[in-house]
Amino acid sequence: MKIFRFLIIFFMFPLFAFTAMHKYYISVTQVNYVEEKESLQIVSRIFIDDFESVLRSNYDEKIVLAGKNESKEIDSLMNIYLQSKLKLKINNTPVLFSFIGKAYDGDIVRCYLEVEHVKYIDVFSITNSILLDYQEDQQNIVKTKINSRNKSFILTSNNTNALLKFN
Repeated sequence: MKIFRFLIIFFMFPLFAFTAMHKYYISVTQVNYVEEKESLQIVSRIFIDDFESVLRSNYDEKIVLAGKNESKEIDSLMNIYLQSKLKLKINNTPVLFSFIGKAYDGDIVRCYLEVEHVKYIDVFSITNSILLDYQEDQQNIVKTKINSRNKSFILTSNNTNALLKFN
């Protein structure tokens, strides 16, 4: 009888274990103000498979990220997507960032962005809706280092905005 119970538990346990597992949908965006360079430097880290899926659904079903023969058009599409999903305001004025480039690291793509000619920051606002059009459970973590102050936010579909005041 003990062997029978053991076998049932042995074969049933994996079924219960896998039903509790699920994928997390997270991106991390680091925003640093480099006063000496008058530059707001941004790095967004996004899972490659999620980013690929959203680019496919929005632009072209044939997109493949991190492939050997990656299309030269990928940077342009990444820039278009990020420009539509990442909105910045400095001192209550909307600003556009430049897409500097990208780098693949394991299952993550790092997108490098920059806003130049930033003399000072009294108020900083960010709206981050990256991948929210792909996955409703998406969480976008925003970490900032502005005016020697570190601050972090978790932005979701219910709250896509963060505001920092320094005066």
